[in-house]
Amino acid sequence: MAGEDELKLLGTWASPWVFRVKLALHLKGLSYENIEQDLDNKSDLLLASNPVHKKVPILIHNGKPICESVVILEYIDDAYGTVGPSFLPVDPYERAIARFWVDYIDEKLVIPWKVAFTADGEEEKTEGIKQMLAAVHTLEGALKECSKGKPFFGGDSVGYVDIALGGLLAFLQGTEELCGTKPFDIANTPLLLAWVERFTALDAAKVALPDVSKLVEFAKMRRAQMALSIKK
Repeated sequence: MAGEDELKLLGTWASPWVFRVKLALHLKGLSYENIEQDLDNKSDLLLASNPVHKKVPILIHNGKPICESVVILEYIDDAYGTVGPSFLPVDPYERAIARFWVDYIDEKLVIPWKVAFTADGEEEKTEGIKQMLAAVHTLEGALKECSKGKPFFGGDSVGYVDIALGGLLAFLQGTEELCGTKPFDIANTPLLLAWVERFTALDAAKVALPDVSKLVEFAKMRRAQMALSIKK
């Protein structure tokens, strides 16, 4: 089935949401065409494929577009259930728990990170960092609970939560330079720190995740552009 299917991924090289989809595709061992998009000059294909939000990632499977990173992850797992590792557990309760933590990551980790990154004043930045670190501390406990002593949130193999958090890793690893703080350290998050080392050592992560220093430079440039547009 995988060999007969046509998969196209519309994305940008610096999007953590696109990283998630790339991780999932590589973990499943699926071939796909990567179509880089210019979000300042959106292509007709992008606009036709996601007319509601007009953003990436978009996975096009045999001509049919699927949008939103977490939706795409579940779609890949459903469409290619017999290929590679399963991302979501079979047990309904465990599936619900995995979905809960992915939602937590997007609401309680990503949003404060953005606040810390884009803040105009120190007070706003400090509050963003505080909330981000609190979320990381909570995820340390979630890893202990979900993994049951195994290497990943998904247990012995990478699962839904691992991919969702893993897609953010390049930005999180650049947080010290971008925001002046380290989200992971041996004193406060030893389990997550070890998880980061295991995750980034995966072949899929080596292919799907960008160079951190390159991403940091890109983020600095985007922040400068945003600051300039606000002044105008």
